[in-house]
Amino acid sequence: MPEQHAEVASAVPAQGLPDSGAADPARLDAAWARIRGRLREEVGEAEYRTWLRQLTLAGVEGEEAVVHVPTRFLRDWLRGQYGDRLRALWQAEAVGVRRVDIRVASAGAPAPEAAPAAAPPPVVAEQAEPAARPVPEAARPDPRGDWAAPLDPRFTFDSFIVGKPNEFAHACARRVAEKPNSPGFNPLFLYGGVGLGKTHLMHSIAWAIREPQAGGPGRSVAYMSAEKFMYRFIAALRSQSTMEFKESLRSVDVLMIDDLQFLIGKDNTQEEFFHTFNALVDQGKQIVVSSDKPPSDLAGLEDRLRTRLGCGMVADIHATTYELRISILESKAATAGVDVPARVLEFLAHKITSNVRELEGALNRLIAHANLFGRPVTLESCQEVLHDILRAHDRRVTIEEIQKRVAEHYNIRLTDMSSARRARNVARPRQVAMYLSKQLTSRSLPEIGRRFGNRDHTTVMHAVSRVAELMQGDAGFAEDVELLRRMLET
Repeated sequence: MPEQHAEVASAVPAQGLPDSGAADPARLDAAWARIRGRLREEVGEAEYRTWLRQLTLAGVEGEEAVVHVPTRFLRDWLRGQYGDRLRALWQAEAVGVRRVDIRVASAGAPAPEAAPAAAPPPVVAEQAEPAARPVPEAARPDPRGDWAAPLDPRFTFDSFIVGKPNEFAHACARRVAEKPNSPGFNPLFLYGGVGLGKTHLMHSIAWAIREPQAGGPGRSVAYMSAEKFMYRFIAALRSQSTMEFKESLRSVDVLMIDDLQFLIGKDNTQEEFFHTFNALVDQGKQIVVSSDKPPSDLAGLEDRLRTRLGCGMVADIHATTYELRISILESKAATAGVDVPARVLEFLAHKITSNVRELEGALNRLIAHANLFGRPVTLESCQEVLHDILRAHDRRVTIEEIQKRVAEHYNIRLTDMSSARRARNVARPRQVAMYLSKQLTSRSLPEIGRRFGNRDHTTVMHAVSRVAELMQGDAGFAEDVELLRRMLET
């Protein structure tokens, strides 16, 4: 980490820094040009334009290179993210520089290099894949919110798959995107488990709101995680620029805070967010917040903040259903232009049930493997390529669980599973339970037989083959057994 000097002021004159004589100015300029070139290659054009293009070399003080940036926030961010790398690159140039100090430039500082005319705006991608569509003009950073997180171009309403678990949250998000500050919808509070689509919906709202309105500019949106809100608030306190922070934050039309649960236990940050919340709502600005729990369950938030968050529209996103997971996989496969057999999609939808993000990641990995090796996607290749993911999602189903669930489903007593009764209404459910025990557990046939009233392993074999035979000839029965399997696996 570069040394952060206490004497660094908020603004340092750009001219007149003494040169130590470690290298002549021409050599220093050449070294700086090479360093910038290496940074551009390492981080990519979008990242370079966003964060590093505005770095300028001010001079050298002893063994320390001084570089300038235009804002305090950029200075703090670059110190944390690129300080070590800048120092290493300078040391590799062998011009006598051992340390790098990043300072805020005054108005007289050298101007940063001119930007190419048609460079793309920055985007954030959660997965290493190309954007599904070109980034629209509305994606360009808003000058009032240049410290806010950029939006992912893949996360739009068009790419969001709607199903029973998320249809209400989706409808609320659409309403806010079309008519911000609608009565009863400010704030909009989205909550649900990890990987169920909260962030996707928030980005979708932001994209829609930032689209140009009736030929004019779109409304300004500040989207960030609660962690980044806290970090920027602390940075403002340290640099004594809290008023600038407050004014920038309260000048936007829509404020969006993701993962609000991060603020639990951060009393000072909660205080600032509460006042920001009130100021924006009083001005008729829209607030959108997401969390893993509803406001009432966020123990650790101040009561007044929890009450304000719950006074608008609270919409939950439930765990995905099998049907929704299938729809998501079909959509992603179609977008990728790869033929994935239905049985593979069904297998993935059965196995990966808790997290849509992981479900999509598994499909992307499977498609990449098929493309790289020129092989078709099959169930066998799926099990081979995703063996580690599938193993992690294997639920340890017990024979006792199977017996209990089957008994409840067929409305018989649990004791009938191990009794000697042979009535059809008891024998058939018992056979189904044996079949599922063989399919869903690693128990041997003799062990399964013992759990069903000390029956012989040949009885279990007969039950397994009989149920498989009935499933082939009776679609209704097969659907019944498949339903039981899904209930046990989720």
